[in-house]
Amino acid sequence: MLNRIVLIGRLTRDPELRYTQNAVAVASFTLAVNRQRANQAGERETDFIDIVVWQKLGELCAQYLHKGRLAAVEGRLQIRQYENREGQKVRVAEVVADNVQFLERATDGAAGGNPPKPAMNRKEDMSGAPSIADRYQDDPFADDGRSIDIVDDDLPF
Repeated sequence: MLNRIVLIGRLTRDPELRYTQNAVAVASFTLAVNRQRANQAGERETDFIDIVVWQKLGELCAQYLHKGRLAAVEGRLQIRQYENREGQKVRVAEVVADNVQFLERATDGAAGGNPPKPAMNRKEDMSGAPSIADRYQDDPFADDGRSIDIVDDDLPF
């Protein structure tokens, strides 16, 4: 048996972070994912998929993902049922994520994210650019802008 889902889409809202009674973090958000094919009217439809992320990964998602950001989610489909306040059974389908990749930095494009902090709040080097340590402290998924030289013989494929 196999229950595996891989999605790439944009967040429709900021993640909501909560904690269970046992102090376990759980974040939830909705991912808008475009369908591959157009409908009969020639328009591409979008599915809105609920995502649940537990523990430290959930805290990281709540801290670094925001409405409009592009993300990849790997996980499993979970169908659960509960009874609402009116006594009706409600069935919910959601993806329980075990891997989330942040596919763009907060400063990429106009797709949302937090604006960069003012330079006066950062340590700067002589060029006026924030130091590498500060960039990683602000966003651990940032790079230092330098390319990486890799020899083909070093790659495992």
